[in-house]
Amino acid sequence: MKISDRGISKLKELEGAIKIGNKHVIYDDKTGKPIDINKPLPRGATIGYGHLIRLGEDFINGITENVATELLRTDIGVAERTVRDNITVPISQNQYDALVMLAYNIGAKNFAKSTVVKYINNPKFHSAIYPTLESAWLAWTRTQGAVSGGLRNRRQSEWQIYAYAGY
Repeated sequence: MKISDRGISKLKELEGAIKIGNKHVIYDDKTGKPIDINKPLPRGATIGYGHLIRLGEDFINGITENVATELLRTDIGVAERTVRDNITVPISQNQYDALVMLAYNIGAKNFAKSTVVKYINNPKFHSAIYPTLESAWLAWTRTQGAVSGGLRNRRQSEWQIYAYAGY
């Protein structure tokens, strides 16, 4: 499976982007604010739809929408492999899309060991901490030790896609 076009569109919406004019610009992932390109890039410097800038990448002049989408599609590859490698039961396209969105956001290692994966792969699984798949999914709302309203909303959106195909 591959993430659908609807999935890509929703992921773009959930990730957000910072543009000046028609160009995506570098921003601080923590604050969501454009960074001063005359200073060293902070940890978490991001461009496009959640692309963490790696050593040697140069986006100082910004990027077009097409380049931002290409970067997203490349970055999604890791999340797609993670879902394919860890989900062992048949799932629908909307479920796959939602799982890719979750894996993209929480990371491959967190996804692989998550209670979400255990619930999906084993209908008889039960967790004392998260009594349902939905509660396990919606629990991924913390960043830097605190609950994030943005992550809470994101998890709700992903869950609507997973459970009800509500893009």
